[in-house]
Amino acid sequence: MLTYKQIIENKEVMTYVGRADETIKELGYTEHSFAHVGSVTQMVKYILETLGFSERMVELGMIAAHMHDIGNMLNREDHAQTSAIMAFNMLRDMGAEPDEITEICTAISNHDEGTAVPATPLAAALIIADKADVRRSRVRNNMLFSFDIHDRVNYSVTDSSLSIDDLKQKITLTLSIDTKYCTVMEYFEIFLGRMNLCQKAAKKLNLQFGLVINGQKMI
Repeated sequence: MLTYKQIIENKEVMTYVGRADETIKELGYTEHSFAHVGSVTQMVKYILETLGFSERMVELGMIAAHMHDIGNMLNREDHAQTSAIMAFNMLRDMGAEPDEITEICTAISNHDEGTAVPATPLAAALIIADKADVRRSRVRNNMLFSFDIHDRVNYSVTDSSLSIDDLKQKITLTLSIDTKYCTVMEYFEIFLGRMNLCQKAAKKLNLQFGLVINGQKMI
């Protein structure tokens, strides 16, 4: 069976992740390279393991997380679907089983808020993990000169964590925001669509979604 270790050591995959971030950088977006996919991978792993999914499903979730943004190498537009098509071809060439390719590609194609649907638990976990990766280090140095609202929102986040309660009833994204760069309401206004999507994804996992900013419960 195909493993996560094989994916992260695959030269083709590594090249596409790196090139995707180069394209995104030219388009003026925040960091989407190995730091992002690594963070998303660990959060997907945490979600699926904590909720008791099989070891194999956790492995598939980590593979999907690592490959979910490779389509950005072509363009940001419809990158979720492009990423899924690229992943489909690579996974098939690497000998992955059709049912596992389906799981991975369904999750990848449904992670972006423009077209996302938490169609499966794996897709739901990827949605939440992707949207939870908000941090100051995702803002590039050249963005500090333009610093639009999206950049300010990311730059304002000094600390973030994702946690599932002991009863496995609620998943909460907790953020600390430096209000010198972005107000709490600005964050909520800009990311409202993403948070609504996280609520739907959490429901697919039989969870409630919570958002806490600077100690204040927002959702």
